[in-house]
Amino acid sequence: MSAYQFEISVVTQYLQDQSEPDHGQYVFAYTITIKNTGTVAAQLISRHWVITDAKNQVQEVKGLGVVGHQPFLQPGQVFEYSSGSSLTTPQGSMKGEYFFVAEDGHRFEVPIPEFVLSLPRTLH
Repeated sequence: MSAYQFEISVVTQYLQDQSEPDHGQYVFAYTITIKNTGTVAAQLISRHWVITDAKNQVQEVKGLGVVGHQPFLQPGQVFEYSSGSSLTTPQGSMKGEYFFVAEDGHRFEVPIPEFVLSLPRTLH
C-alpha cells in the first residue's frame, strides 16, 4: 500500500428543475467521496477540473479546496461533498485532480477519474 493514496468515487444526477434545454442549459449535480486509503494523513489543498461538453468545448476550473473546505484526512477517513456543473449540451464529462499536502510535508496529486454527465436515457 502506498503512503499517499486516495480513492475517489462519483455519483452524478441531472437536475431537470434547474435546467433549460430550450436555452442550451443542462445542470448536473455530482457527489464525490474522497477516502484516504494510504498510511499518511493529508490535507486537500486545491482542485483542477477539466469539463468537456458534447461539442468538445473545454472549460477548466482551478481553485482552493472543495465547496469552501480543505479537509485533512487521516488514513481510513472519508470526506464527501456535493457540487454542480452546467453544460450547453445534454452530455459531457469531467475529470481532474486534487492537490494534497501530507502531514510529513510531501506534496502530491490524486487524479479524479473521468465521469460522464448525461441526461437519463440518452446514452446506450
